[in-house]
Order: sequence, then structure tokens, then C-alpha cells
Amino acid sequence: MTRPEPGPETERPGRAVHIGSVTGSAFAVGDHNEVSTVNGLAAGPPAAEEQTAALLTAVRELRADLARLTSAVTQRTEVAVLDAELVAVEEEIEAGDAVATGRLARLRAALVSAAPVVELLASGGAVATAVAALLGG
Repeated sequence: MTRPEPGPETERPGRAVHIGSVTGSAFAVGDHNEVSTVNGLAAGPPAAEEQTAALLTAVRELRADLARLTSAVTQRTEVAVLDAELVAVEEEIEAGDAVATGRLARLRAALVSAAPVVELLASGGAVATAVAALLGG
């Protein structure tokens, strides 16, 4: 395919393109352009099932990390309460139940209470993040 020689018929001096506001679209200006677009917002927020799966993984990791700590740490009341809440959340998820908002609130409170220990563990941050996602902030 040959292109025509530039001349009065093919040159377009002074042509301008003005674009106002564009949302959720793609466009191209000029000859021989290709446009493709992917709307990253189309998927929306993660499904509750994905958030629950993330919580379950984080709960298991935190329980494993807590088990590796010395007995002087794990026997502290706030750590024992946290472990009990982690067990309850894990059992609810494994039973196929949605974790109740009240249970998540108690888990969050237990995380705060045991913060001096939990803050040392990356898995503690993962649980806190997963709980916040399920509680909406």
C-alpha cells in the first residue's frame, strides 16, 4: 500500500482537535492509530469470599506465629484471648459460615489488646488488614 504524496489534498494545516472530558472511553487522533483500553475499575472491590479467604490465611499464619513464641508470651491473658478469637474465626470460616460482624469486632478488639505482641509479627498486620476489609474500614 502506498501513501499519497503530501499535497493540498492530503495536508490539513490548521486542523485542531479539542477534547473536553472523557470518562471510561478510549480514542485516537490521527491516521493509522490503534486504541485498546482496559477498565481496571470494572471488577469492583474484592468479593466477600476473597476477603474471607484472605482472613483465613492470615489467621492461620498468626496462630502459627503465636505458637512459636515463648510460653511467657503466649500465657499472657490478652494473647490467650486473641488466640481464642482466632480459633473461633477459623472454625466459622471452615464451617462455611460468614464471619459475623460481632465476631470480627471482638477479633479486632483482641488484636488491639495484644498489640505489643501482635505488632512484632507481620501476620498480625495481615489479620488486622483483613478484618478491616471485612468490616469496611
